[in-house]
Amino acid sequence: MAKRGSRRRAAARPDKAKPERTGWRLWLRRALLWGLGLALLGLLFLGVSVLFAARSLPTYADLKATQPGQTIVVRARDGTELIALGPSYGEWLDSSEIPQVMKDAMIAVEDRRFHSHFGIDPVRTTGAIIEGLTGDDRIGGTSTISQQLARNVFLNSNRTLDRKLREAVLAMALEWKFSKEQILELYLNKVYFGGGAYGIDSASRRFFSHPATELSTGEAAIIAGLVKAPSRYSPTADVQAAVDRAQVVLRLMKEQGKIAPDASVDPSAVNLKREEGQNSVRYFTDWALPQLDLLLPETFEPIEVWTTLDVGMQRAATASVQANTPGGAQGALVSLDRDGAVLALVGGTDYVQTNYNRATDALRQPGSAFKLFVYLAALEAGYTPDDKVVDTPVTIDGWSPRNSSGGNAGETNLRTAFALSINTVAAQLGNEVGFGTVASMARRFGITSEVSTFPSMVLGSSEVRLIDMTRAFAAVSAKGNSVEPYGIIRVTTGDGRTIYRHDKKEAVQLVPDYVAAGMTDLLQSAVATGTGRAAQIGRPVAGKTGTTSSNKDGYFVGFSSGITTGVWMGRDDNKAVGGLQGGRAPAQAFAAYMRYAVKDRPVEEFDTELTLPEWQLEPDDEFYYGDPGEYYYIDEQGNLVEPGTGEDESGGQRQPPFPIEGEIGPALDRPRPPVTLPGRAPPPSGSAASDDFLEQATGRGDPPVRAPPPRQVAPPQPRQTTPPPAGSQ
Repeated sequence: MAKRGSRRRAAARPDKAKPERTGWRLWLRRALLWGLGLALLGLLFLGVSVLFAARSLPTYADLKATQPGQTIVVRARDGTELIALGPSYGEWLDSSEIPQVMKDAMIAVEDRRFHSHFGIDPVRTTGAIIEGLTGDDRIGGTSTISQQLARNVFLNSNRTLDRKLREAVLAMALEWKFSKEQILELYLNKVYFGGGAYGIDSASRRFFSHPATELSTGEAAIIAGLVKAPSRYSPTADVQAAVDRAQVVLRLMKEQGKIAPDASVDPSAVNLKREEGQNSVRYFTDWALPQLDLLLPETFEPIEVWTTLDVGMQRAATASVQANTPGGAQGALVSLDRDGAVLALVGGTDYVQTNYNRATDALRQPGSAFKLFVYLAALEAGYTPDDKVVDTPVTIDGWSPRNSSGGNAGETNLRTAFALSINTVAAQLGNEVGFGTVASMARRFGITSEVSTFPSMVLGSSEVRLIDMTRAFAAVSAKGNSVEPYGIIRVTTGDGRTIYRHDKKEAVQLVPDYVAAGMTDLLQSAVATGTGRAAQIGRPVAGKTGTTSSNKDGYFVGFSSGITTGVWMGRDDNKAVGGLQGGRAPAQAFAAYMRYAVKDRPVEEFDTELTLPEWQLEPDDEFYYGDPGEYYYIDEQGNLVEPGTGEDESGGQRQPPFPIEGEIGPALDRPRPPVTLPGRAPPPSGSAASDDFLEQATGRGDPPVRAPPPRQVAPPQPRQTTPPPAGSQ
């Protein structure tokens, strides 16, 4: 009975159903399961990829026999060989022959977990993938030694996410197939150290004049520091940069216990091999050749690069910069043909002393050469070279520019103000058209660096690149059409097959041709009678000087006979250079170079004829007095005369129009014209004009119709807080 009762109680109790997951818990569980499944599939796919990559890798002996690098012959526009670039290899060193300090230095700076990872560093690689997925397609500083070896042997240097993924797979395949010692041996014998040197033995012989088996700790630190940026840290280009980088390597070696914490190593005491002088062509090739990565498909075969460089012009440019640059200063020059071809490029006074390219990389203040954009904006806004302006002291939001002369000339015209580089007029013009408008004009003409909108920007306080400024002036020379600098004409393989040819880009009209003509007029005046007189070469020249405060920078940019040339001079440490002015040494260097550059070109007169748009033309007499067949007008009795009738509303004969005193302005001495009223019905026939109609006809109801008076620069209005002014001339 007891058992039967317990069964009944058990049957009476309802079964407790297991609760079902709903809502976010269900979706979280599904997401975790799907994520785990996808991760497993990803790992499986990665493993298969690594396995196939490892099976397809060459043998160790084949990798030792195959040296990376590409032979490149660079030619001038006439076919003259400028320079031959290619790999230089020393003796292959087995792992046992490589000094341990060289191995330790390389691992310390490039891959501290080299002996513990499986080809990729998970932390660094994850960061690279996230960086790529967030939109930055330039991924760098994440490669292990195995990845660098894979890139150097099998891939190119494009920093994209796709290439990084392939690099990671190949790195793991290398780790699968070869030992750590083999990978390090391959790396140290194949990595590029700059100057055409591949492998530590070639680098040691190039920089220290002895084989790598004799490397000291300081020398090993210098070589290890080169891998990150061979050209920047090259001891033959910048000794101090190489030493500073070596100190970083030594610090890392101490932190990782590779050398004693109290070890004293002085990389600056290392004896460097002296290098024979190289001409300034290397400034040009350093700028042009990196573009091959973008212009060419991936190729390792020998190539010939035909460039735009003119050998004679390059020699003349080098000589003019070296002869005219003040002592202790640097100079740079860029010269463009009318289509943007770079004819000459000098990035400094001595390439061996420093290979820093001041023509293409340095950001320096252009001084008053920047007024090009101020006056372009003013001309586009309606000014003409003959318009009257006033040189008077001005203050714009607390900033009071001064003229280099120390005084003010009073009323003058736009042409003279530009030729004499009057700062107060430039400030007023910039204030009137808007400093943002001036900045926009600079960007329109190819200025790629940041341009401020402080009032002092009109005097060149924003830093720019010389090649960009030269490009902007070249666009004015091209009648307002855009100009794109380029240095490579075509690329051919060893058997003569063309794999790249420069295609001329369609020019964009940056400003109307009448604006370019007006700007050319101003630029020509600056050379003929203004601050740029030292740039005269016996034929028409248009250009502008620039000098920054305390004579830290000197600028001259100009053009003649289709060639546009820009010159900059100054110190790398931005200290003042005594007597440096844009109208002196830079203008003299410009003239010395241009006399040679244009000697075989016909003399070209500038087109400064202004064909103004209709809205900017001075009205003729017909506008003022009216055509009887086209205008309503009011006779002496106040009656409305209909167009084309010759009679007024009362039937009388039409009388000549009389001037109606109104708001034409004091600049006009001639009578006020009748007013055309298109689309407005006259008052009823037989009556004089109503008061409302008279107000419309005389301009008192609507805004007055004004003929343009002589232009006056608007008084300055407060705008923005301004930094210290930049320059004067």
